[in-house]
Amino acid sequence: MIIFQQLQPGAMYSEKQLGEMVEAGRTPVREALQKLAWEQLVIIHPRRGIQIPEVKVESQLKLLEIRRALESLCANLAAERGTEQQKQQMLELADAILICADNGDDQQFFLLLRQVHALLIEASGNEYIRQAMLPLQGLSRRFWFAYKGTEGVHPAKLHAEVMRAVAAGDVQQAEHAANQVIDYLHQFAIARLTR
Repeated sequence: MIIFQQLQPGAMYSEKQLGEMVEAGRTPVREALQKLAWEQLVIIHPRRGIQIPEVKVESQLKLLEIRRALESLCANLAAERGTEQQKQQMLELADAILICADNGDDQQFFLLLRQVHALLIEASGNEYIRQAMLPLQGLSRRFWFAYKGTEGVHPAKLHAEVMRAVAAGDVQQAEHAANQVIDYLHQFAIARLTR
């Protein structure tokens, strides 16, 4: 709901409203909100409500500085350590994400992108990468879907290149492909400054 802006940036909501929207009780909603606050996807104002933060280009640019280092490392380790089964899954996901982008299915693209990142993290064999990358990816996806317009095929191709390089066990190409994704996202964010 936050990623696809079904909850409007800047808007305030009560726990009760959010619970009704997702058809969940008070305790699960509070637990989810704590996690979302940690990921900086909501701001909790005690006794006032929950605010959805604005989507800001400046924040995205700072976030991409960190993502560049982490995703390059993750791709490197995944290419080096990934199992044959994981590498086969990467090839399948690379094909699936391209088909999805061609069809313009944002919801499915988002789900596949989460699978892509989860598989890369798993293949890296480093659980600390997951902890570092998870909140960054949510914020970055939110920015992407706020501004993307009809751009979907090119970033899908870039992600597919990462998956193929990792599947081939090509450490240098995996790092290069991961950096190309971040380069694209950086250019995408900069272009939003001039609008």
